[in-house]
Amino acid sequence: MKIKTGDQVEILLGKDKGKKGSVEKVFPPSGTVLVGGVNLYKKHKKPQGKTLQGGIIDIAKPILASSVAIVCPKCKLPTKVSYKISNGTKERICKKCNQSIG
Repeated sequence: MKIKTGDQVEILLGKDKGKKGSVEKVFPPSGTVLVGGVNLYKKHKKPQGKTLQGGIIDIAKPILASSVAIVCPKCKLPTKVSYKISNGTKERICKKCNQSIG
C-alpha cells in the first residue's frame, strides 16, 4: 500500500468528504486505513461492573484506502504517489511537485 501510518490524508468520498486527518493504522489485507476523527460512529455500552461506566461512545471505523488521498507536506495538496529508486533506496514522490513525501 502507498499509504503509511502517520501520513496526512484527505477524504475523497463519503459522509466526511473534504476532511483531513492523520492515519493511525493501516490494514493491508482488507485495503483499509483508520483515520483519526473521521468515519465516527456511536456505540452504546453497558456498565461493566463497578469500574467501567456505560454510555454512548464514539468509535472510529476504518475507511477504504481508495477513498483517501495523501496530502503532500510541501505543496499541501491531495496527490497521487509514485516511487523513485535512488542510491538503492525506494522513496515516495508527490506527482504534483515531484518532492519526496518521506
